Amino acid sequence: MLADRLVTAWYAPRLTALTALALPLSLLFRLGVAMRRFGYRIGILPTVRLHVPVVVVGNITVGGSGKTPLVAALAAALSERGYRPGIVSRGYGRDDEDGEPVAVEPDDDPRRVGDEPLLLARAGFPVVVARDRVAAARVLLQQNPRCNVILSDDGLQHYRLARKVEIAVIDATRGLGNRWMLPAGPLREPPARLDGVDAVVVLTGEADSAQPARGDAFAMRLVGDRFVRVDNPLTSAPAAMFARRGVHALAGIGHPARFFAHLAAMGIAATPHPFRDHHRFVADDLAIVDAEAILMTEKDALKCETFADERCWYLPVEARIDEGLITLVEGKLRGRQAA
Repeated sequence: MLADRLVTAWYAPRLTALTALALPLSLLFRLGVAMRRFGYRIGILPTVRLHVPVVVVGNITVGGSGKTPLVAALAAALSERGYRPGIVSRGYGRDDEDGEPVAVEPDDDPRRVGDEPLLLARAGFPVVVARDRVAAARVLLQQNPRCNVILSDDGLQHYRLARKVEIAVIDATRGLGNRWMLPAGPLREPPARLDGVDAVVVLTGEADSAQPARGDAFAMRLVGDRFVRVDNPLTSAPAAMFARRGVHALAGIGHPARFFAHLAAMGIAATPHPFRDHHRFVADDLAIVDAEAILMTEKDALKCETFADERCWYLPVEARIDEGLITLVEGKLRGRQAA
């Protein structure tokens, strides 16, 4: 498909014939982004400052880079330090993105609230979704008056919501691609935007260098080595159980190859089945005749719970982050509270 070819071209080391055709549109997009940001900077476009500090976790590229696991890890770390975090998200791909804010419950339908917000709600945090992050935050604070810090899962470009801390996440494998802006490249904002954030976090994997690409960046890894059965969460199994023939792997995430590489590093030679990010799985997607086991991410498992069979397993992962990042964020928050 053209969309898949375009994404592949975005992460080529230089412009290809396909991406070069989009250069005029890319330049127009860059101009529009610059004008919009300038409008917020000089006050033509108003921002809304809440009575609690906001920490935005986002990226400047299209697609997944580990934002949601990082938000979960930050929320857990701040909770351990006495904060009461709440989370807002757009809930990308849900049925009514343009509707009113929705408070996410752990037993919600991912089609109603989005897959990533549901994961965060199941982790035990109050979550509200809405395209308008300001509206989501107001509902969250109204329903959770003890909340004293808000984490925004994505929304680096949602300038209407004033923020105290900005964290940008980069996938070490794909980096910034060809470094061109949409649609000639994967960037939503120019690379220089990273110089203005409070922290850059680089998601690394088994095949990546142990150190982040930027010397001033914090490293993050996703760890998990035990699988859980989708239709029976009380049943788990070690990776060694799947080091055999007949194992298939599904991934409808921003960078499916990272999940497949994670499995390979665990000694699992699974047949890969990549899907687009936020793919809505149906029973036919699991109708793999020769599959003795079907492995997937926890995010994808949410959408397969109603029709998964005993062959289906998911891999829970959590983000391991540098303690220095927590120290930085907490220092920024304390400065805000003391002001």
